[in-house]
Amino acid sequence: MTSLFDDAANERRGRSAPLAELLRPHSLDEVVGQAHLVGANGPIRAMVAARRLTSMILWGPAGTGKTTIARLAAIGAGYEMESLSAVTSGVRDVREALERARARLGEHDRSTVLFIDEVHRFNKAQQDLLLPATEVGDVVLIGATTENPYFEVNAALLSRSTLWRLVRLGVSDLRVLVERGAQLRGVRVSEAAADALVESGDGDARSVLTTLDTAAVLAASEGDAIEVGHVVRARDGRVYHQSRDTHYDQVSALIKSIRGSDPDAALYWLITLLESGESARFIARRLVILASEDVGLADPRALWTAQAGASAIELVGLPEARLTLAHVTIALALAPKSNSVTRALARATEAVRRGGADVPDHLRDAHYAGSAREGFGVEYRYPHDDPSGWVDQQYLPDPLVGVTFFDPSPHGEESATVRDWRARSRLRDPGSTGAPVE
Repeated sequence: MTSLFDDAANERRGRSAPLAELLRPHSLDEVVGQAHLVGANGPIRAMVAARRLTSMILWGPAGTGKTTIARLAAIGAGYEMESLSAVTSGVRDVREALERARARLGEHDRSTVLFIDEVHRFNKAQQDLLLPATEVGDVVLIGATTENPYFEVNAALLSRSTLWRLVRLGVSDLRVLVERGAQLRGVRVSEAAADALVESGDGDARSVLTTLDTAAVLAASEGDAIEVGHVVRARDGRVYHQSRDTHYDQVSALIKSIRGSDPDAALYWLITLLESGESARFIARRLVILASEDVGLADPRALWTAQAGASAIELVGLPEARLTLAHVTIALALAPKSNSVTRALARATEAVRRGGADVPDHLRDAHYAGSAREGFGVEYRYPHDDPSGWVDQQYLPDPLVGVTFFDPSPHGEESATVRDWRARSRLRDPGSTGAPVE
């Protein structure tokens, strides 16, 4: 039984609820995007049709439908659903949810989906608590995460689940949502404004609908349809005015101008991106990467400069951060360049991926009982015991002895650093060019 107060509250909630909530699909047929999972031939749709779900981890960016798909899968397959947020739930909450699921299964023969949002935020103890329940079938776990689960989710829990990747929504998908949202709010959206909404969202449905909601309020106050100006104001100026291809072309031009040591061109492309509404954080991240990738050891302080710039942006924000970004951009453009770190990383990675190699006995851990009996660490020579601080000793695995990954460049400070290193370590081949891995 509902009261008049309940009805009034529901009516008001319907008027004031965010678009992202009002437009939540009621079936898999209404889901926009993720056709590879919930489309006609999608595996999750197939499991729902068979009314048999298996534990899964939904991994993808924010606003791509993880929570919605979990809810619709549970409902469509005939499961009860228990929802927990890893941000606010503790071990006690998990135990209580598992107990309710067991009781439901035993008393009513009804299976439960335990949905955990932001599952990567659960600590090891909380994740371990889920293992027995998922293994014996007390619950079907559906975890949602924006972080790489291979780094953040226990391997044991991953092995009991199927990992499904969700992708950012495409332009056509976001266009559908803009049309639905505009119809629901009873507003008209110009073509240019719809383009701006889609570009501003960067594949995030929730972000697009939130911006549309705000732009609708701004347009209504002026008695107009939603135009680009309303979208720009709704996002405080942070909107791309160029196409997606142009956006990435301009980012590429910025990086290549800095790599080519042209401060004027680098500054031009930086300002082009900022004037187009590009995120200062995004640019700062690219500059930090470039400091290691293209400047590297030719000027080790370049990374400090880029990292300090990224921190300053968090502190002051735009528009003041434009000065900081210009500072870092010009400094990196003027710096000497070396990609020796990039090349060394690629060579070492290639060698590791070809197959593992045993750690030489003298380098093995010798801090436990029985290690000396096995000969581990016995022949290790401690460099600090030598007056020079260096000893001639094998550090690579046997199959890689003599292989060189690091090929120094003659640019900037790297040349002097390497010369001093060679002198200290008394290398037999000071003229080595660092032959790549065969």
